[in-house]
Amino acid sequence: MDRTNFSVFLIDNKAFIIAGFFLFCFLVQLIYYLGIYSRVAFSRKKQVPALAEPVSVIICARNEADNLEKYLPAVLTQQYPEFEVIVVDDASSDETDTLLRQFMGQYPHLRTTTIRADKKFTHGKKLAVTIGIKAAKHDILVFIDADCEPAGDQWLKTMVSGLQGGKQIVLGYGGYTSQKGLLNKYIRYDTLIIAMQYLSFAISGFPYMGVGRNLVYRKSFYNGTAGFSRHLHLLSGDDDLFVNENATRQNTAVEFSHQSHTRSVPSHTFEKWIWQKKRHLTTSPLYKARDKFLLGLEPFSRLCFYVLLVVLLFIPGMLYWVLGAFLLRLIVQVIVIKNTMIRLKENNVLLYSILFDVVSLFITFVLFVSNRISARNRPWK
Repeated sequence: MDRTNFSVFLIDNKAFIIAGFFLFCFLVQLIYYLGIYSRVAFSRKKQVPALAEPVSVIICARNEADNLEKYLPAVLTQQYPEFEVIVVDDASSDETDTLLRQFMGQYPHLRTTTIRADKKFTHGKKLAVTIGIKAAKHDILVFIDADCEPAGDQWLKTMVSGLQGGKQIVLGYGGYTSQKGLLNKYIRYDTLIIAMQYLSFAISGFPYMGVGRNLVYRKSFYNGTAGFSRHLHLLSGDDDLFVNENATRQNTAVEFSHQSHTRSVPSHTFEKWIWQKKRHLTTSPLYKARDKFLLGLEPFSRLCFYVLLVVLLFIPGMLYWVLGAFLLRLIVQVIVIKNTMIRLKENNVLLYSILFDVVSLFITFVLFVSNRISARNRPWK
């Protein structure tokens, strides 16, 4: 077939070519939802005996006096045989130091270390995390943020229990508290979908990230890696890039039972959330090529699916089977997200997820492009 005939073939058969690509995107979406994302929604967690090894809980805090006063006692009163809590006071200018001294009088297993402010030297959270790791007495390290509250007094025991059978890393779920407003619903939806992705991929044998507000790994394992040295130029990456570089099918476990969750205070303004989201997105270009492909294929196929769906609605003879494909994907999506919500104890975002499924494509794209063309400094957290 010469070029002229091939061009005529494309013109005459463009509807079938569009329909074929639409079908391909539809199948890719089903593979992601039924083959990967359903792992969290429908997997059964095996009961394992609790570990009795001592634990070091590390919290990095900068100007978090209010949050520490509210949430630190829940960490200090965990039901676990032996553990210490290390709070790294990272150049705070509020009442953090005074508050920690008061807590140390009540809780002998609380320890603190301080990074003094230095106008000639700026640093990100990685320095505080590194100092916390060096100060830890025990091999098992558990990370939680100062504005996080554990789901209950079994949180520590539940998260640490994943370190069985040679596992070195445990990925947990860190959600946000439910509040009024559309922004809160979108933040919780976004967090839910990200968790559905990284937990499901890890269960499938492809761990690529974790969240520092609920993460476990061994100090001996950390010392055997490059630590954060490969991404010190980024303010983010103490959690997801460390996991991306070092997690494997063999050494990584996931824990998402209700007792293992943490809850954080969400951003109350769209501007603050945008800055947090942009900071988090700075790390994804450094993911492994395999992970970037797998994470990029889903939103790309989703975008093409929606665009081609609209196009095909205007082509005669396509209406019913195109709508059928849309409804089938929607049903699968709702079932998987609904069961994931139950597993991760989220609520009131299912109906919004149908709208956010489209909106998130544009928000993520705009933020990603903005990050690529802007080099502005971002806050510590």
